[in-house]
Amino acid sequence: MLADKEKKEVFRRLNRISGQVDGIKRMVEEPRYCVDILTQIVAVRAALSSVGSFILEDHMKTCVKAAMKKGEGDRQIKELVDVFQKF
Repeated sequence: MLADKEKKEVFRRLNRISGQVDGIKRMVEEPRYCVDILTQIVAVRAALSSVGSFILEDHMKTCVKAAMKKGEGDRQIKELVDVFQKF
């Protein structure tokens, strides 16, 4: 689970992404040049990927590390592998 400091950072990033998505909606309504819209979509995808990496790193430093100390590392590793296979 994310600690309060990490949650704040995730929410900060997600709020920024939400603003970017709202901007894309406005671009479609206006209408704007397709390549400009696609460029913004790429930026949102990269931002989401960055949030995912942030959460993954935190998970490995906290949950996986704790599971390893308890001898439950294999279960945590399998869980991560299952998540990665969905990408």
